[in-house]
Amino acid sequence: MPRVTQVLRTARKAVRDLDLLKILESELNHELSSMRFQSDKIGSLGDFVLEWDSQQSQDVVLRKKCSSGEEVAVSALLGRDTYQGDGYLPREALMKICVKKPGLSSILQFDCVAFNKRGSESEFDIQNAHYIPSSSSSLHASNYRGPLFSDLDPALQQELKQYLAVRGIDDNFTNFLLLHLHKKEQGQYMNWLQKLKDMMVE
Repeated sequence: MPRVTQVLRTARKAVRDLDLLKILESELNHELSSMRFQSDKIGSLGDFVLEWDSQQSQDVVLRKKCSSGEEVAVSALLGRDTYQGDGYLPREALMKICVKKPGLSSILQFDCVAFNKRGSESEFDIQNAHYIPSSSSSLHASNYRGPLFSDLDPALQQELKQYLAVRGIDDNFTNFLLLHLHKKEQGQYMNWLQKLKDMMVE
């Protein structure tokens, strides 16, 4: 009797595995055929170089050096929350933008969110702006990181946004970044499905 029970368990597991295999194949076919995240507003990186874009991580790092000698670095990844709007790309991108002047080790850091405004157009908002002094500065020990960005004068908020736009953080850039991050996540999901399917077949 124990042998019969074992045979039944093995048969039940085989049926479950076959169902799971069919589900995985169906999901893979859906992802391949749906052609999500196609857009005529692809955008461009401008002068930025994609410095880090590993398939094993969720983030990307982009850098550029301006003709003035300024360095701009952007680290970005998709946010966890779904953007609740009628945007084409469902999730927002969280960006950390650092600007470093030539000859200085202090940094201006902006925490931003890029999202679809309508259709396939995008824009970004600044959430926080910080001045990070060099490690040799006496200000380095201070925990004060400045006022809340939303408390700043609206004209100053707009000027800081324009400051970033002049350095290449504009609609063209955020269009590219949002589309790239969504495609990256979809590619990682499809790779995971394929590995799971291959494991089931083996």
